[in-house]
Amino acid sequence: MWQELRSELRPQGVEVVTVALDTGGADAAGPFIDAASPEHPSLIDAAHRLDALLGITNVPTGVWVDEHGVLVRPPEVAHPGRSVLRDMMREHGVPEDAPPILLETLAEASKIRVAPERYAEALRDWAARGAESPYALSPGEVVERSRPRPAEHSRAAAHFELGQHLYRGGDLEDARGHFREAHRLDPGNWTYKRQAWSIDDPFQGPSEHYDGDWLSDVRAAGAESYYPLPDL
Repeated sequence: MWQELRSELRPQGVEVVTVALDTGGADAAGPFIDAASPEHPSLIDAAHRLDALLGITNVPTGVWVDEHGVLVRPPEVAHPGRSVLRDMMREHGVPEDAPPILLETLAEASKIRVAPERYAEALRDWAARGAESPYALSPGEVVERSRPRPAEHSRAAAHFELGQHLYRGGDLEDARGHFREAHRLDPGNWTYKRQAWSIDDPFQGPSEHYDGDWLSDVRAAGAESYYPLPDL
């Protein structure tokens, strides 16, 4: 889907680049990229540097960068014109033999609000009109809309980085301790949570190692607030 949007926007000078955030690197993210057969640049951020540099806390998230390398819109929920999950559910449904945790997860995920059409239309407008687009923000507006970084979030980022380092070195138990601390210090950061949960369970289900899991946390917060709708 990003490929389709990229083909539409590239003649207008807009390049689409996708980045997978996964500590597992190419081993974890590579098969999904290969399955999509993208023609646009598809990168892997195994160190989660975009989280730290841009304040990304969930996926899919998009940022707009102009030809001068200046942020035009800060991180916000970004679907490529339609909802992948919604379309998959409509076209294929759920396998009858799917694990119960997957069935519950998909049922809860179906309640999540997204506005893919609005986002794609805004992106098209920026591609056509550049800085004259009402969706292109000034540097001051970008800063105002960006996620604040209190001391707790900075410490959470440090713990998350230490957890990744230990995990890559084979010390998963100590890594979990730092991941748990990152979750405590920055509870709204789904990227930190989902990365840690997926290491122990690809469905991000309940685990003795963490206080939460995807399904429980989404139910507690309310599925409607999982993706704050873009301010367009």
